[in-house]
Formats: sequence, structure tokens, C-alpha cells
Amino acid sequence: MTADRPLLDIKGLTVQFPSPNGFLTVVDDVSFSVGRNDIVCIVGESGSGKSVTTQAAVGLVQPKGGRVTAGSAMFDGQELIGASNRTLNRIRGNDIGFIFQEPMSSLNPAYTVGEQIAEVVRRHRGASRKEAWATAVQALDRVHIASAATRAEAYPHQFSGGMRQRVMIAMAIACGPKLLIADEPTTALDVTIQARILEVLKELQQELGMSVLFITHDLGVVAEIARSVVVMYGAQVVESAPAAQLFAAPRHPYTRGLLEAMPQVALERGHDPIAIPGTVAQAHAWPKGCRFNPRCIYRQDGPCTTGSMPLTAEGAGLLRCAVRPDLSQGVGAL
Repeated sequence: MTADRPLLDIKGLTVQFPSPNGFLTVVDDVSFSVGRNDIVCIVGESGSGKSVTTQAAVGLVQPKGGRVTAGSAMFDGQELIGASNRTLNRIRGNDIGFIFQEPMSSLNPAYTVGEQIAEVVRRHRGASRKEAWATAVQALDRVHIASAATRAEAYPHQFSGGMRQRVMIAMAIACGPKLLIADEPTTALDVTIQARILEVLKELQQELGMSVLFITHDLGVVAEIARSVVVMYGAQVVESAPAAQLFAAPRHPYTRGLLEAMPQVALERGHDPIAIPGTVAQAHAWPKGCRFNPRCIYRQDGPCTTGSMPLTAEGAGLLRCAVRPDLSQGVGAL
């Protein structure tokens, strides 16, 4: 029955961090899953809880002072929440690979890129130095770094930003992970290089048969790579759906607002991008009711401003909205 269950299944995950006012909830009852051979994107503005959700699932928030107060994160049938450091260290980098936003903060300037990739292989696979080096060169070749055997001898500062990001991808896939978590890996790159990185990721996903969990604030990136989308706002999931459905018929006002703010959507519709009014509330001052209600043009006093706002099944996905406004006019009609 392994093929029927998700590779990663997060349910009810809640994460808190300390503050002068006590512990603040920065991830609130988050649930979603990543299937096998799947590509899922988590999208939302900065501070929505995207990165913390994935970090908490693999035990990376505790060293930063955070704590998981509720929820489950099942990976390939194994519970990660509360797992020992030994178990998590075995899974991270081996079964779960990571790509981070800024490669220069993740790569050690004192070692060649080949040495750094080979070290990951030796640590997780117990390979000899020769075997690990061969695997490192192969990984660099897989991400289309020309003359991989020679470039493996180079140091991080000898690579451009786009090439450094390819090195990070090579390091993440060197052990053949089942799941690749890519946290804003293209944000600092120009559009042309960003497109090439996305092509590399899609190619590797198909070649290796791994799943990808892609974290971004850019719906343009989502449109290029995602099969399904999880939209987060104010530490909560507000909508999830297959990518094609979400782009064709967004159901949450926040999702619609993100789409209306995209320059490419505005160009297609013949108007300027429409910014979402207001700013994201801080974790110490979440509004009552729907956390998006202060910025929502569909807000209704009462249903949207009081009580809790549950996440409920809606068609092929999930939705957190009390009024469920009619958004059938299509993106661009606001």
C-alpha cells in the first residue's frame, strides 16, 4: 500500500517561537501532502509561514528556539515530529534533499564544490573518497555544469550566482533523495537564469522520479513548475488545489489578489497589476476571524471578523473562507 499513501503528509502542524510577549504561533494548524513523483508549491507573501513549516517538519526549528506544539509530519510512513536527532540526520540530506535561497551562505568558501558534494555522499552513503568524488562529478554533470570534472575542483567564488545555485542542486540530489525541498531557490536570480534553473529542476524530477516541494512567493514560478499548490497567509493554509484549477478559478480572495498582482496576468488582461491593499499582520496581532479580512474587498462583518475560520474540503482542494465569494468572472475582473 506504499504507493497509495503520500510521500510527505503534514497534518495539523503548529509551530511557535519565543518573543518578548511570550510564544507566538507562526505556523497554525497547517495540513497538506506531497505525493510520490509529485511537484507541490507552497506560495504566499513573506512571513506567511512557508519556510518554517518545512523546517519544523524535519526538525530544524528547535535549534532556533522554536517548538512544535501540535501536529504530525509523516515521511514515507515514518513520523518526523519527535524523531531522534540520529534519525533526522539520517533522513536529511539522504532521503530529503534541500536547496536554499542564497547558495553563498550554504557553500563553504574554503573548500572546492566537488569536496563539499562528495562530503555529503560520504556522510550519508558511506562511500569511499574515490566513489564520492565520482558521484559529485556526476551530480554536477546532471545539472548541466560544463566540464564537470574540471569545475568540481573550483571554489564557490569562481562560479556565477546561477552556477552556484546549480551546485546547490547538485549537492541536494547527489544521494538520490525521495523528496527535494527547494526554498525560494530562484529569488535572487534574474528571469533568464531563473527559467533555466526551473528547467533543470523539472528535468531532474522526471529523471530521478523524486518529489519536489517548492517554496516561493512568486506565482509565475508556480505556473512553470507546480502540479498542485498550497496557498498560505497569516501562518495558515487558506487554499489548496491542483495548479490548473487554481490558476483558472481561484476560490480564495487572497489567491485571486496574488494573481491580479502578477504583471503577466495584468498584461494579458490589458490593465496594470492590482496590488493587494494593506500589509500582512504580525504574529502578535492576528486579526479575529479570517486573518486576511482587513485586506479583503469581500469582507463581511460577522462571518469574516469573528470566531475561528476552519479549513474545509472544497472540490478537489481545501478552502478557508466564510463567505466564498463568486470569483467566476475570472482573474482580471476586479
